Amino acid sequence: MDTARKITVEIPEELLEKAQRASGSGITQTVRAGLELVAASQTYKRLRQLRGKVRFTRTPAELKADR
Repeated sequence: MDTARKITVEIPEELLEKAQRASGSGITQTVRAGLELVAASQTYKRLRQLRGKVRFTRTPAELKADR
């Protein structure tokens, strides 16, 4: 992250507390994690659309052996 912006947001206290408990982090880290999830949601959507449409050429045993 090269640059950062300082912003002010109004978040319901209960929502922030729930999010912090779930993340186990402070406010800044929790908000960043939430924003990263929102930003990644389009990628997750495209991956879900591929479900069942991609054929793998390696067997599960080969994948396990490649660890």
